[in-house]
Formats: sequence, structure tokens, C-alpha cells
Amino acid sequence: MLFYEIKVNYQRQTGEDNPSNVKETYLVEGFTPADVEQRLMEEIKPLIFGDCEVPSCKKVQLYDMVEAADADMWYKARVEMITVEDDGKEKRKAVSILVHGNDVKSALNNLQKYLESLDCEVVSITKSPIVEVIRAVNG
Repeated sequence: MLFYEIKVNYQRQTGEDNPSNVKETYLVEGFTPADVEQRLMEEIKPLIFGDCEVPSCKKVQLYDMVEAADADMWYKARVEMITVEDDGKEKRKAVSILVHGNDVKSALNNLQKYLESLDCEVVSITKSPIVEVIRAVNG
């Protein structure tokens, strides 16, 4: 499966009389842009009040995702994976890993636990605009 980052602009009822305009980014798992857009619309349909548009849907390359049950924010980490080739030369490959955390410190802790057994170096970790990850339904 592939992951797509989808930006959505819509009106959400906030409990007050007037709906508010919302711009959110979701990460959705699926095979095609049409598939993930449909899945996202089904997921957020109860929240939408009025107009809804999808200004952007792009495929993202993720090495992996580190989830934590007690976390509510997503962080994007750039990590260099280090391998040694047969001729003894060191090779580095940069990858992106999405990490759950409540703040940068907890996200970095979650990432370091995940990376303990790997030979790599964390290059950067930044807060992601992603509000939710929607996985494909199995079965």
C-alpha cells in the first residue's frame, strides 16, 4: 500500500451558531489518489458543514511509521541509514519516518526506541501538519 498526504479545506460546525473554516492535512493509505480521497471523505463526512475541497493529494515516501497510543501529534523524522558495503565503504541513505509524540522530546524518545537495533543517525525531527493517519481497512 501507498500513503498519500491530502490537504482538505472545509467548514466544520464548532457547536456555535456559525461554522468555522478548517484547513487540515491527513495521511491516508490506499492504492490511488481517488481511492484515498474517497476514504477520507467517508471518514470526515460527519464533521463537514457546507463546502469541502481537496486542494492537494500527493504520494509520500515513508520508510516506516512509529505509533504511540498515548500521543496526539505527528512528527516527521529524517534519518540516515548506515550500511557497510562489501568493499568496506560506508553508505548512507536518507529516509523519512513518521513518529507519534506529544512533543518533540517524546517523539524523539519513541523514534530512538524504534531505531535501537539499527545503525543510523537522526538528522532532523519536525512537527508535521498531519492531524490523523487513516489506514486501509483489512479484509
